[in-house]
Order: sequence, then C-alpha cells, then structure tokens
Amino acid sequence: MPRVFFYHNVQDRLRAAAALIAKTYAQGKNFTVFVPDPEQAAFLDRLLWTQAPQGFLPHCRADSELAPVTPVILTERMDAPLLQNERLLNLGNIVPDKIDRFQSLIEIVDPSENARSAARFRAHQYKEMGYPAQFIDMRER
Repeated sequence: MPRVFFYHNVQDRLRAAAALIAKTYAQGKNFTVFVPDPEQAAFLDRLLWTQAPQGFLPHCRADSELAPVTPVILTERMDAPLLQNERLLNLGNIVPDKIDRFQSLIEIVDPSENARSAARFRAHQYKEMGYPAQFIDMRER
C-alpha cells in the first residue's frame, strides 16, 4: 500500500517536480511520473535534461526500449507496462489507476484555488481507498 504525500503551496509545479526527481535520483531511487498532459510532459522532459549538476537526469518515456534500465520513467498512461514501482509522482488531475504497486505516491499542488480544490478531492479519494496521506506545506521550507 503506498504512502501518499501532498506537497502544497508550490509556486512552480513542474520545476518542483524536476527538483524532487533530482533529489530522489541522487538517493539512488527510481521514479515513475504520471504526466498525462503532452505539453507538461515535454516541458518536464526539457527540465530533466538540465536539472542535475551534470546537466541530465536519466529518464525516458514508458514506451522506450530503454525503460527497463532507466531510473525515471515518464508516462501518460498508467496501463502501460511500468517497471519502476518505488515512487509515483502524479502530475495529473485524477487519481491514477494501479497505484497499489507503488511504495509511495507524491502529489505537487500549486496555491491556486482550482489546484487546491482538485487536490482535496484526490486526498479524499485516497483516504477512501485506505491510503494514508501526509501534507507538507512548502511555504514553510
């Protein structure tokens, strides 16, 4: 059962996602990123090329032949065969399918009322599914 973390009051959701992915990669951990919006996926892909001090975080799309050996996987579909099951970063506006295979699930929420409202709804859904959630206010960090 995954533990769910909501990082809220994040000013730039995609840059925060890239920073979190970089931190996690530096710890030797894998990440699957559910990013169903093609524009957001393309922007995050570009960020991951420049986020790390070396200038690149190893990542690819779930349908790439390199996915089995890549620590960060970007996917727009949760029904794709995913090989990384440590962490799931949800950049969608829905509760993704098949989340029970992950150890943890992370949500990043900007301070807009629309984002906060959608996140509250997802938090309620996670709770109903039996997944405990922790909330981290990024204004305090």
